[in-house]
Amino acid sequence: MILRRLFLAAAIAMTAGLPAIAQEKIRFAVTDVDGLESLQREFGPFKDAFEKVSGLKVDFFAVSGRTAAVEAMAADQVDFVLTGPAEYVVFNARMKAQPVVVWERPNYRSSIVVPDNSPIKTLADLKGKKVSFGEIGSTSQHLAPATILADGGLAYGKDYEPVFLKLNVAAEALLRNDIAAIGMNQTHLERITKAFPNQKFRTLGDGANLPNDLIVVSSKVKPETVAKFRAAFRDHGPMLLGAITTTKENAKFVGGKFLWDVQDKDYDLVRKMFVNVGVREFTKFIGG
Repeated sequence: MILRRLFLAAAIAMTAGLPAIAQEKIRFAVTDVDGLESLQREFGPFKDAFEKVSGLKVDFFAVSGRTAAVEAMAADQVDFVLTGPAEYVVFNARMKAQPVVVWERPNYRSSIVVPDNSPIKTLADLKGKKVSFGEIGSTSQHLAPATILADGGLAYGKDYEPVFLKLNVAAEALLRNDIAAIGMNQTHLERITKAFPNQKFRTLGDGANLPNDLIVVSSKVKPETVAKFRAAFRDHGPMLLGAITTTKENAKFVGGKFLWDVQDKDYDLVRKMFVNVGVREFTKFIGG
């Protein structure tokens, strides 16, 4: 018994001076959330849930937009970034960043919309007219609607005049006949339908389901860390989605799911969309 006590005491003494094994940290950013306070509010529940199941410690890194996020990754200030499909194409072209997990959301596609009483009946009728898009360079508000028009035989900037207006401004301009149509995603179509309950809208053309938002990883992150990150979504997807959608800002993901078997070629469609608006080099964002 005495020997056993002496052995335990010696073991405690030997380990007392050793530092605790620190939880591995990753730096995480979201391109469309501006400022650390907003990032903590909108993604705090996700952070807490993810840390519990992944074994990774998440440090938020606030960015002021997509350009700042790319520059932060280039400067090795951030490891993982939640971003959109068009933004991913630039991340990959600039730094060989790779997709890790797709954040699929339901009904993610675009349409060309006109008032129901508009004399315009087909996409071809938009020739020579003004068509409004949302955020320049956005997959669902710009690139995909422009591709719908291209598939309908209308060349970007030649057969019609593209303009860029905020959704509420564009809707009012549409109803005044200042513009002929709006390219938008389904979330925005639902929004203007609610904002103008006495006005019916009609779609001239609908696009296919779009490649989804995704988390990209810097090429400098260790493969075993990437594997651990991906496994958390594979093994605990429903729980993580529940945590994400507890904040109203992430309502667009309600009813969605995570896909972890994602490859760069899945975003070739977005590269074709860039070409449809006259962009053939993917290292810069459209519109800066």
